[in-house]
Amino acid sequence: MKKVKKILVSQPRPQTERNPYAEMEKMFGVECDFQQLIQVEGLSVREFRDQHIYLEDYTAIIVNSRLGIDHFFRIAEETRFSVPDTMHYYCISEAVGNYLQKYIQYRKRKVFTAENNRFEDLLPAMHRRPQEKYLMVLSDVHNDDDLNMFAENKVVVKPCILYRTVSTKWPENKPFDYDMIVLFTPSGVAALRKNFPDWEQGDTVIACFGANTAAALEEAGFRVDIKAPSAKYPSITTAVKDYLENQE
Repeated sequence: MKKVKKILVSQPRPQTERNPYAEMEKMFGVECDFQQLIQVEGLSVREFRDQHIYLEDYTAIIVNSRLGIDHFFRIAEETRFSVPDTMHYYCISEAVGNYLQKYIQYRKRKVFTAENNRFEDLLPAMHRRPQEKYLMVLSDVHNDDDLNMFAENKVVVKPCILYRTVSTKWPENKPFDYDMIVLFTPSGVAALRKNFPDWEQGDTVIACFGANTAAALEEAGFRVDIKAPSAKYPSITTAVKDYLENQE
């Protein structure tokens, strides 16, 4: 087994010097290189209108990320839709709900947040409002489990794609010589294959976050060496740290 010395982390570099990756660099003498393999871009007004969705028809927005909030208000501005004060917001978490303060005057009676990062937690509030018209903001790559859950619970939700994930081009003249690669999304896996179609994993260690990412790696023909989250590893950094501690 080749000892890990250089790690590609497919995320932006942390904004503070005190972070788990910096700690691993000091503890194990490794080098962490932060390079995004994907980026998000918003759909154009024309692409939005091709979905035949009219924002004025909806009384509530369902969002699963800050990106969803950003792109909802972006498309509202670009289509000259004035978001009414009566609009309700159903958010996957309190952190996402709090982010709405960037765009609206936050009031609890119009913002509902899930306690455990599960949209199922919002069903009681939704059932108390049977006349609500729901629009769910999504990326072009998304899991339909939440939409299916709403349908099973007789909550009618209209999906609305407002942004997409695209591969970034690997910088020219930058070597791809890593002992470990850390990936976080299926889109990141696709970007890896797109940038390096002939790359063979060999003894390079691949660490991934999420079951969907692991499935995408295996489907692409890669070996998954490190997985998170799990009961033992709540985060990808704890899993990588354990691997580094136990490597020969």
